[in-house]
Amino acid sequence: MRPNLTKNLFHIIENYMPKINLSLVFGNLALFLFKNNLLTQPFISIVTVCYNAASVLEGTIQSVINQSCDDIEYIVIDGASKDDTLNIIEEFSPHISKWITEPDKGIYDAMNKGIELATGKYIWFLNAGDRTFDDNVVEKLKKLSEENDVLYGEVMIVDDARKYLGTRSEITVHNLPDHLTRTDMVKGMIVCHQGFIPRLSIVPKFIPKNLSADIDWVIRILEKAKSTRKTDFNIAEYLAGGVSKKKWQQSLKDRFKILKAHFGLASAIYNHVLIIGRAVVHKQKRRGKESY
Repeated sequence: MRPNLTKNLFHIIENYMPKINLSLVFGNLALFLFKNNLLTQPFISIVTVCYNAASVLEGTIQSVINQSCDDIEYIVIDGASKDDTLNIIEEFSPHISKWITEPDKGIYDAMNKGIELATGKYIWFLNAGDRTFDDNVVEKLKKLSEENDVLYGEVMIVDDARKYLGTRSEITVHNLPDHLTRTDMVKGMIVCHQGFIPRLSIVPKFIPKNLSADIDWVIRILEKAKSTRKTDFNIAEYLAGGVSKKKWQQSLKDRFKILKAHFGLASAIYNHVLIIGRAVVHKQKRRGKESY
């Protein structure tokens, strides 16, 4: 990891000036330093959100700090875990650029906190249980980035034992397009956040109280993106499950609201019929095969 030049200042402010908005302080400080060439902007901010994740967090952290490229700002956002999560974060704190532990209003609220603290050129969410696909992913992304607003690629879905189940395109109805655009998202969550790395300057906040907020987030980013680039390598390991998977009925309703807002009622109805139809056909084709 890159040395964190503001780490000591962060702890001084946190301990002695608790009423200061830390995100505002460090956002403005970083902006000042970058503009005056006093601090080199990291290539990427990797953000890990966690809550009671002691059983899976260490693997996520190790996959980030073992990258061959160290041009990384690593941020961990913990939701005031009650298990051994905090001890794990503290153990690896020399390798973590910034971390906080405090109650939040859910996963997307926590991810918004990560956005507020990030200062990298790009931002990548690898939450507890997810991992980089290999130790050279960031190095390969950096070589590929050029001036693209969005980098994206395949993720390998794994089970609790880290067994490969297949890429997301292989075992779901979502086939990753070669040239990702906003209109592709009318079909649903074509790309997952583990495989989606946007330029920080065009990143909005996640909307609150919506299990499909990541779809809205990707759509709004693609509206601003002038160029996207698909990788020819797997980017991440994606741990099967998640809140939207466990609460799929509410997730379906939330997704419909988002697609309606962005593409209109008729389009949302039509494409949800197609989504359900593709899911039924896909399930029949994969009968007896790995699923998640």
